[in-house]
Amino acid sequence: MAHIDYYFSTISPFAYLAGSRLEEIAQRHGATITYKPVDIGALLARTGGTALADRHDSRKEYRLQELRRQAAKAGMPINLRPMFFPTNAAPAAYAIIAAQAKGNGDLGGLVQGVLRACWAEDRNIAEDEVVTDLLKAHGFDPGIAFSAMLMGAETYGRNLEDALGAGVFGSPFYVVDTGERFWGQDRLDDLDLYLAGKL
Repeated sequence: MAHIDYYFSTISPFAYLAGSRLEEIAQRHGATITYKPVDIGALLARTGGTALADRHDSRKEYRLQELRRQAAKAGMPINLRPMFFPTNAAPAAYAIIAAQAKGNGDLGGLVQGVLRACWAEDRNIAEDEVVTDLLKAHGFDPGIAFSAMLMGAETYGRNLEDALGAGVFGSPFYVVDTGERFWGQDRLDDLDLYLAGKL
């Protein structure tokens, strides 16, 4: 059985545009997933990337065009200039980490809910009320957002080191236990083919 480590930022628009495709692919191939939210700013800084604010205007403009096109292809709503972006990605990341540790809820749905809150619903995922509401909506005890905060913070830091060790440099990033890596939601079809033994 294949296993996929899924590295992503809770404020990544391209992770949002992945929708539920990763979970569908994993189910189709009997693969398991570990969700590993990472600090995208720290990841970019340590792998030679450039923060969005520091990119040339031509790159920023192209990003917006690409987001619009990819959202249209996926049939997903997107706000290209969300009210709460950028925001502190850590609180939602800690909540996802805590939810994964506790189990008994829809973890994939929670991840998608967090990303949708930022990119389609104009909700601030740095706010406690938003995070606890999302936990509850996906079958988790909303109290874990606070009770597991230390564990979440420690794991968040480890996820960054794990990402660096696995050759990850962006979000979303999918690493199969064979070492095969796929960067970007537009490579999910390739991940599907790989797990089917066709790549």
